[in-house]
Amino acid sequence: MTTQDSLARLAAVIESRKPAHGGDPATSYVARLLHKGPDAFLKKIGEEATEVVMAAKDVDHGAEPAKLLYEVADLWFHSIVALAHYGLSPADVVAELERREGLSGLQEKAQRSTP
Repeated sequence: MTTQDSLARLAAVIESRKPAHGGDPATSYVARLLHKGPDAFLKKIGEEATEVVMAAKDVDHGAEPAKLLYEVADLWFHSIVALAHYGLSPADVVAELERREGLSGLQEKAQRSTP
């Protein structure tokens, strides 16, 4: 089982929870987030990103690395919810990362700036 398989399974569950596919906001957290619209899940992404930063700083000061792992998992989860809303998947992110493989970060960033 690969990481990509795990992400694909999670993405499939999230997709199935979309209100358009019968997801019930009364019984599903994902359906509730998607039903509320982008402001709800984008706000969660911002909150989770902040929690990742805070957890990393805590680890720098002796906290268990598991705290960071937990927060990154929450960030990834909410990011996958956003991807689903916009018709994208973790596989699309992996493909983009593969496209960038072998490029320096500076080179890749310069390519994005070119019209």
